Amino acid sequence: MKERIRIKDIALKAGVSTGTVDRVIHNRGNVSPVTRQRVKEVMEELGYEPNIMASTLAYNRTFRIVVLLPDYKNDPYWELPRQGIEKAHLATRHYGLVLDWFFFDPLRVDDFIEKAAGIWDAPRAPDAVLFAPVFLKESQTLLDKCRDTGTPNVMINTNVENSDSLCYVGQDSYQSGVLAARLLNFGVNQGETVLMLNLDQSTTNAKHLIDKEKGFRDYWDDKSERHISIVKSDFEDFNIQERLQALLDGLFTDHPQLSGIFVSNSRAYRVVECLSEQQLSKVKIVGYDLIDANVQYLRSNKIDFIINQNPVKQGYLGLTNIANHLIFKKEIDPLQYLPLDIVVQENLEYYLKEEMAFELVI
Repeated sequence: MKERIRIKDIALKAGVSTGTVDRVIHNRGNVSPVTRQRVKEVMEELGYEPNIMASTLAYNRTFRIVVLLPDYKNDPYWELPRQGIEKAHLATRHYGLVLDWFFFDPLRVDDFIEKAAGIWDAPRAPDAVLFAPVFLKESQTLLDKCRDTGTPNVMINTNVENSDSLCYVGQDSYQSGVLAARLLNFGVNQGETVLMLNLDQSTTNAKHLIDKEKGFRDYWDDKSERHISIVKSDFEDFNIQERLQALLDGLFTDHPQLSGIFVSNSRAYRVVECLSEQQLSKVKIVGYDLIDANVQYLRSNKIDFIINQNPVKQGYLGLTNIANHLIFKKEIDPLQYLPLDIVVQENLEYYLKEEMAFELVI
């Protein structure tokens, strides 16, 4: 049986007091960088492993973790990262992590601003913030607030360049745009037309959509010999089927060689609902994420490819990274890209099972 290393053993070898060792272990102040480094070296040399559970209970410490996400009742995609966060919380809550949920309307910038401001209205400041920065400018304000208050933050789904964040967990949006173009390339012929369709609001303020478009266009620029025409459309009234159908009918009329549609978010099912059988037979459709409606149309061969951004895992790892930082004092990789999985009819069931099958690794 391995001999238990005590705090006083570390203090003796490092030539410091037990109080100093305790402050280093629990990441409290009043320790010089040189002394802190010396204590950590001794801890590593002796193979010291702190009893995090006992420590947390002894200090009766809880951590307020604010989660700021788009409301899953308004957009079913956000139910998936919410599930991932809940699953991670089940595995970490005994360490004192308490979630404080804030949901905003994903179509209203003002609601995001209001909910983000409300994070700081509680009597107790957050110990960490986990959020999806879907609005670029307004998210930067929140990031500045986290920096000024010394609050660790983790971003999921959309990466805003910010060196002060603990980490980003999610897809590489630029590469996902490249991948979508590559998939469509298999289904279009020389001289035909592809459509990039943004079914969202405030697309010019959505960094992930901007990055996807750049990747999509760059791919076709490299395939200039194929003479593929690119049409882009930003459409905000996607929840009104008659208007979306009119838009698509007009695009098919204006571009008779339209043979591929890239829907830049999880709303590919909205397109399928608006197309006639004749139109569907002419186009290949690429979209994102394994929400129920998309799965249904992938099964019926009306959506050809789904790029899975692993939203459950995004939420799961987002909270896990916060736990690793606050509780386990681990170094966190600041950029954590998840695989861009290509889902088709033949491997759909595997991915549906895999979505919730991963285990917490700390």
